[in-house]
Amino acid sequence: MSGSVPLAQYSSMIDVTPKAVSKIREAFHREGVNEGGLRLGVQGGGCSGLSYLFRFEPKPRPTDKVLNFEDVNIYVDPKSLLYLDGMTLDWKDSLMYSGFEFQNPHAKKSCGCGTSFSA
Repeated sequence: MSGSVPLAQYSSMIDVTPKAVSKIREAFHREGVNEGGLRLGVQGGGCSGLSYLFRFEPKPRPTDKVLNFEDVNIYVDPKSLLYLDGMTLDWKDSLMYSGFEFQNPHAKKSCGCGTSFSA
């Protein structure tokens, strides 16, 4: 593809913490997922205008960027990558909340649940 950015440059644009990788791996095991990866993306909707897409997929699409964190593959489509550049996916445990946390520098405003944002 002419003018495309090498994958090596994309791999530093999204970070997944070791704790999040572990939780993704646990979810794969629990769901019986032996191959494939996690689709991480952005779609219209949610209380703030955009929401995070987070689901298992058996294989990447031809235009996806495939990021690998240890043994976990993350699939990101090119349009979503524009909104996820610089994001860190983490796992938080607290008295009030346990779950994935999206630390996204493009989120100008986020909803209370943390799963939607406006850019």
